[in-house]
Formats: sequence, C-alpha cells, structure tokens
Amino acid sequence: MSAPHPDQHPDQPVEDEIDEEYLNADDVEEVAAYEDGGEPMDSDEEQENPLEGYEMRPSETDENVMELADDSIQGFFAHGEPVYAVAMHPKDNTIIVTGGGDDKSYVWQAASGEKIYELDGHTDSVTAVAFSVEGDYVASAGMDGRIRVWRMDNGELCASVEGPDEVVWINWHPKGNVLLAGANDATIWMWAMPSGKFMNIFNGHSGPVTAGGFTPDGKKIVSVSEDSTMIIWDPKTAAAEFRLSSDDARFHAESITSLAINRDSTLAISGDMEGKARLINITSGSIVASLENHADSVESISFCDILPLAATGSVDGTISIWDTQTHRLRSTLQHDDAIIKVRFVKNAPYLVSCSADRTVRMWDARTAQCVKVWQGHRDAVLDIAVSDDGAGVVTASDDGHCLVFHV
Repeated sequence: MSAPHPDQHPDQPVEDEIDEEYLNADDVEEVAAYEDGGEPMDSDEEQENPLEGYEMRPSETDENVMELADDSIQGFFAHGEPVYAVAMHPKDNTIIVTGGGDDKSYVWQAASGEKIYELDGHTDSVTAVAFSVEGDYVASAGMDGRIRVWRMDNGELCASVEGPDEVVWINWHPKGNVLLAGANDATIWMWAMPSGKFMNIFNGHSGPVTAGGFTPDGKKIVSVSEDSTMIIWDPKTAAAEFRLSSDDARFHAESITSLAINRDSTLAISGDMEGKARLINITSGSIVASLENHADSVESISFCDILPLAATGSVDGTISIWDTQTHRLRSTLQHDDAIIKVRFVKNAPYLVSCSADRTVRMWDARTAQCVKVWQGHRDAVLDIAVSDDGAGVVTASDDGHCLVFHV
C-alpha cells in the first residue's frame, strides 16, 4: 500500500482542500496545483436448459437452426470475461466505459462498437468505472485496490492511487475533479484528480462499505455498510455528522446492501439483505419511514427526479415503486429472476431495470406498465447505463458482452 502523501498521515485531513460548505472547482484547481470444484452431475439428472426463457426465431440461413432473440443495435465483446460495470460520458452519451473480469476497462463508441481506448494496469477484476462530472477524466477501480484515472482527450494515464484493499464503488464529486472510493476494508478514501493528491480517509464503519457517494449538492457524503450502519459525513473534516445503526430498533438489523440519494440532497433510501428499506432525512439524520415489500435482499435503489417516487429492486424478482411523500407502496413490477439494477431516466418518470433473467426492461412508474423489453444476453445483466433522453441503454453482462439497445 502506498503512502497517501509524504508529509501526511492517512488519518489527518488535508487543510484547505474543501471550503466550509462543499468542494468547488476553485478548491480542486488549488489542490491540483500541488503536487471451484463441485460434485459431478449424475448422467441421468435433468440439466437446466440454458435457452429457457428466450424467444426463439428461425435463422435466415437454415430454417432448422434456432437462434437467440437479440434486440440490440450494437455491441462490444472485447472483455471475454464477465463485465461488471458500465458508465456513459456525461456530455456525449455515445461514449461508453466498461470494466470487467479481464482486469481491464475499455472506452468505446456505442454507435459503431469501435474501441477508443484500452485502459489496463489492474491486476484483478475491474469492479467500478466512472467519468468525471465534465467528462474530462475516466476512472476505473478494481479488486486489486487500485484506482486509475485517464485523460479522455488522449487516453493518457494521469493518476494511479492505492489505499484501500478491494474497491467496491467509486464516485466523482458533482462540482469538481475529486474522487471518492468505498472499500471492502471498511474505509472510504478521497483524492484530488488528476494530481492523485490524497485528501481524506473516512473511518467509522466496521464492515465492507457496500454503497456510498457525494450528495448531489456536494456538501455531504453518505455511506452504508455490511455492519448495518449508515454514516453522513462532512467531506472537509471527515467527521461523522450522523450515524444510524441497528442500535435503533427502527433501523436495519441486517447488512445494508444498497443506497440512493434524491436530487435535492435531502433524502436517502437504504436497502438490506432482509428485503427491508428505510427512508432517511439526511439533513437531520432521522428515520422517516420503513419501506417493506420485498422477500429478499434489496440490490438497487433509484429516485425519480421529477416525481416523489423511488424504486427498490430485489433478489425476489420484484421492483417496488414507493411514494416518498406518503411513504406508501404505489405498485409492484415483476421480472422473471433477481433484479440487479434499477435506474430512473433523468428528468422522466421512466424506470429501466436489468435482471438475472437476462432481460432489460423499461417501465412507466406512473402506470406500472412495462413499455419495453430488450433481449440479447445469454447470462445475467449486471449493470446498465441510461442516456439522458432515455432513448438508449447500454448493458454489462455476465456473458462478457456489452450491448446497446434503443427505444
């Protein structure tokens, strides 16, 4: 593990990197100026049909050959191993970054499927990828504990930092080039980019930090952990402003698996392995409501930007649509297998979901109607990125492929 800074102990914040309220572009510029083996199956045991659940259609070349339904308009297949993460460029949604089990990330063009950059240097699977707020930089993070950042204009590596062990997630600050990473060792680290200068370490969880990030206004950090805690942090001081835990019987009693923060930076929803969710006021640190409609782990959560709605997706194969004002269940949506990710379209009432059933679906959260089903993958869809206009979706799958779907 490399030292954060030659003159800086990891537990001490760097002074004057963040102003009293939140990080901004001036602060960032100032910082940048510084330097398996199972048992064999019996021959007479019934085997699972890998094509079960797919629509089949005749091949154009041989009417006796059946092929999988594929609604994609483009794809990217270079990983050859499971693809765990996908993200879209914030200014040009046709530029995509993916990371996977081949220890690499790729930047590619969604329209053509052409590879723009190959981003290497990891020694274990890439678990998270993200573009900076203006899209000038792209970051990848892996199970090797490394975070690597490249320039988007020329593909050059500009920073490679270490600190945590296995990185679970990364998140860029919404107002500047500051990168946050949550890790399996219960820590959260923060660096200024592209200098790679260490800024802060956040200690307070006692288990893997399963989800987290800056609030949309940039003034706070919210994180959740397998230790059943949620912490609301001050980014400047790394002090915990509020800490919620299982000591409060109203909060989660099991490991917290997922988190989402609303656009106004006032509310958060956390989900746990029991299928329970909690609505939290992050300005006061108070529990607002219990949201319970699932029979298994809540894997993904998303807030709607324009309506008081939120979605929770579960391993039980259902998506619950909640009214965040009345705290009531609005509707329940159904996939044929575990829900892996849910994402509301920006500034729209439409929700996109992906599942272990190998499909991607779009829903109208107002009416609970499924407006689109996309097929094309041969295994679980692990992540999705949705264009700002909702017209395009890019997927990452356990089958090693990334596909582009269009409404």
